[in-house]
Amino acid sequence: MTLAVDVIKKMTQRSVTLATCESLTGGGIGAALTSVPGASAVYRGSLVTYARELKSTLAGVDEELIATEGVVNELTALQMARGAQARCDADWAVATTGVAGPTETDGASVGTVWFAVVGPRVGMSDAPTYTELKQFSGDREAIREQAVEHAFAMLLRVL
Repeated sequence: MTLAVDVIKKMTQRSVTLATCESLTGGGIGAALTSVPGASAVYRGSLVTYARELKSTLAGVDEELIATEGVVNELTALQMARGAQARCDADWAVATTGVAGPTETDGASVGTVWFAVVGPRVGMSDAPTYTELKQFSGDREAIREQAVEHAFAMLLRVL
């Protein structure tokens, strides 16, 4: 059983929905989720914001943040997740931003990946947020695959 199957199963049991905002994973999380039968009951959709400017125009990441800090950082990942959650009208969202290679980006080394998960607001409370920084090794495809799997593992931990 893959982690994507486990995510769909857990979200279905809890009657909650999910959206994704992906950069370096390029839609890999969404592709894995939609390969699971029954995913349409919980998976709302994805924003693939590979280009820098799309992180702002599609996901709502603050342009000044990108200009000053770049795209590989905790706050960008968090704003990407919040943007996907809002634009896809989902209970939960997960986002990835990082460097798959072959060269560093914004001073971040190859294999650096920021993850963010945002949950639903409960009453007047802020939505719960979770972020993680990981450093993966291997070639470009290995880094992307590890990032997809880690996004699922992170979701399963926080659900």
